[in-house]
Amino acid sequence: MATLNKREFLHGARDTLPMIVGAIPFGILFGALATAAGLSVYATMGMSLFVFAGSSQFVAATLIGQGVGVAVIVITTFFVNLRHALYSASLGGSFRGLKQKWLIPLGFLLTDETYAVVIKRVNESPDKQHHWYCLGSSVAMYINWQVCTMIGIMAGGALENMADWGLEFAMIVTFIGIVVPLIVRMPMLVAALVAITVALLARDMAHNFGLIVASVAGVIAGCIAELFVDRQQSQATHSS
Repeated sequence: MATLNKREFLHGARDTLPMIVGAIPFGILFGALATAAGLSVYATMGMSLFVFAGSSQFVAATLIGQGVGVAVIVITTFFVNLRHALYSASLGGSFRGLKQKWLIPLGFLLTDETYAVVIKRVNESPDKQHHWYCLGSSVAMYINWQVCTMIGIMAGGALENMADWGLEFAMIVTFIGIVVPLIVRMPMLVAALVAITVALLARDMAHNFGLIVASVAGVIAGCIAELFVDRQQSQATHSS
């Protein structure tokens, strides 16, 4: 059993390597941007160590640099991270029966990248628990994020205008790589298209609030599409 657990752990870390490559510039850019926004080295590292949520860390650092109030920062980052509740819900069946000593760290360490590789594994073998696999992926991402944040802190002070290098493009490519393979049903496609459209239309809203609006719109559109598909399937079943 110990050998099996170790193998699953290593497989989780291995399968996450492509995601890690995409996240490296993302982590470096966060370290540079956060310190440039006025956060201390300790505050920047503390966010990566104890928040560990790339998108919300970027949003929070940007808002702090703009002098925005604490309430706005908390509300904004809450909505940005709300998608993780959906991630956890979709993985819940595979982790059913696990004790809190497993669920708490796995919940804290869950990222977009880890979710992408773990849900693929779950769909391939839904009758198994994949907590060791998930842990391997999560630990690999966590270590990478801390190292890259520190590199960004050091490089941000040594290299001028690092934020203007266009490293954020790696974040876009990474998220495209995460999302596209997961779009396998019509409701998923509807959710993605609606979210993209709303995000473009609302891109000029203050404090990146357009991202929140787009996220909510995508979720609502996906749920409506899911209900429509279920109704169509139910009608087809009754007709036959």
